[in-house]
Amino acid sequence: MAYINDNFIKIPATYLFSEIAKRVAQHKTENPEADIIRMGIGDVTLPLPDASVDAMITAANEQRKSETFRGYGPEQGYDFLRNSIVENDFKSRGIDIEADEIFVSDGAKSDTGNIGDIFGLQNRVAITDPSYPVYVDTNAMGGRAGEPSASGQWTNLIYLPCNMANNFVPELPKEKVDIIYLCYPNNPTGTTLTKEQLTVWVNYARENNAIILFDAAYEAYITEENVPHSIFEIEGAKDIAIEFRSFSKTAGFTGTRCGYTVVPKSVTALSENGEKVSLNKLWLRRQTTKFNGTSYVVQRAAEATYSPEGKKQVRALVDYYMENARIIRHSLEAAGLTVYGGVNAPYIWAKTPDGIGSWEYFDYLLKEKNIVCTPGAGFGPAGEGFVRFSAFGIRENTIRAMKRLEK
Repeated sequence: MAYINDNFIKIPATYLFSEIAKRVAQHKTENPEADIIRMGIGDVTLPLPDASVDAMITAANEQRKSETFRGYGPEQGYDFLRNSIVENDFKSRGIDIEADEIFVSDGAKSDTGNIGDIFGLQNRVAITDPSYPVYVDTNAMGGRAGEPSASGQWTNLIYLPCNMANNFVPELPKEKVDIIYLCYPNNPTGTTLTKEQLTVWVNYARENNAIILFDAAYEAYITEENVPHSIFEIEGAKDIAIEFRSFSKTAGFTGTRCGYTVVPKSVTALSENGEKVSLNKLWLRRQTTKFNGTSYVVQRAAEATYSPEGKKQVRALVDYYMENARIIRHSLEAAGLTVYGGVNAPYIWAKTPDGIGSWEYFDYLLKEKNIVCTPGAGFGPAGEGFVRFSAFGIRENTIRAMKRLEK
């Protein structure tokens, strides 16, 4: 008889967005004529940049001919894309990252979930609350989270509350931790850390031999000057941080699937016998064993986002969604809600009215307004009393949804 990994039956039976889809489907069944506007899941609605589509077509045509056909590629990514990433995302900001520190993947979600493979179970993990569910769930699956409690928290995770009282800036852990998840611009709250605030975390990690796992999937949406686009803008971060990036929300690759992870060769952790081991080497070993690489066609599409035309087209996509964010933020404020985010991120984090619970307000908006948002409680206990609105919709639908709310 085979045995399961019991950690899987400790976590909630359904993923947050699966539960949302279930409730929306039930509402649609009961109200088949309902005009539902979806502002919950962070999926994009605009098509891919023309530069990327053209590059995909060219790459696909190369697969017709034996002299240009590509089979297995390098698991860590083709040099043409890795070099483009280095030049455009890092050197252009004065950051010294080398191509062999870049690992191309099928998206930031996969890498933020899989990165735990290279860390031991004895690590104490700190997670901001609320946070992207993948951080918590994959640590629970891996056996680092302990047991779920009645409050919704896990016994072995260290929670760093982000709330109105601290202006959504997490305080340093009061007990020693080994791994810290930070996501900025933040999903779900849409808030950010300044360079000075992020420096505090880098200094803490250096002083305590901790590793920061920095999710920068939304860096393209930053509009304010003092907000870092990469943790590697902070002095000393290359010794203690791993960074995750994505083409999903910037260039519309949610269905095409492409992202990358930066693991500097200077980042190390200890083996059981006390030896310092390069995490770059461990991640390379993990990827070459479990991953066959992102397709050549997709990597050519990602490379095209760095062309002059591609950059303009990606900027237009980001500007479109950020105008949606402005409309949502303004409308929610006009409706009397307290809101955060929407300035450096495509998410707006709204306080529910009159102390209504997150799921209760979700159900109200779905059933009474035919609007789908995301309950804040789904992102952790500190998210209770909030809902998240996504700016990734079509402009017309965004405006119509906000008019419903204003009424």
